[in-house]
Amino acid sequence: MKEKEVEHLIQDTKWCPIDQTFRILGKKFTIHILRNMLLLKQKRFNEFMDDIEGINTKILSIRLKEMEENGLITRKSFNETPPRVEYVVTTKGKSVEPILEQMAAYSIFHYPQVVFKDKKSRTFEEFMGRKTKRLK
Repeated sequence: MKEKEVEHLIQDTKWCPIDQTFRILGKKFTIHILRNMLLLKQKRFNEFMDDIEGINTKILSIRLKEMEENGLITRKSFNETPPRVEYVVTTKGKSVEPILEQMAAYSIFHYPQVVFKDKKSRTFEEFMGRKTKRLK
């Protein structure tokens, strides 16, 4: 694409695409919930409560509803006693995974003194045991 075409597209945008992403994903704990769903395979309310530091039940409920409204997750209710609810990442939600992985890879490599007790730098593959997924 030529520079003038790109410039025209930028001038034509209503919102900055990066700002729009942060409007959806940038609310406190949204990324943490997605991280736990995608990387830790969690899907239950209490799993999120146990593993996301600082979150409370009210905020978790609000974020899950917002994520459902934005099409990032779906809520599945099971007709059991006691009632069971699980949250499942949608295709739209799964498309965030490579971004999360790149964010993790950045800190794993550039800020090992904060991330790791031994303060040694690693690659994402060394940390997760697999390569990062690529953006499509």
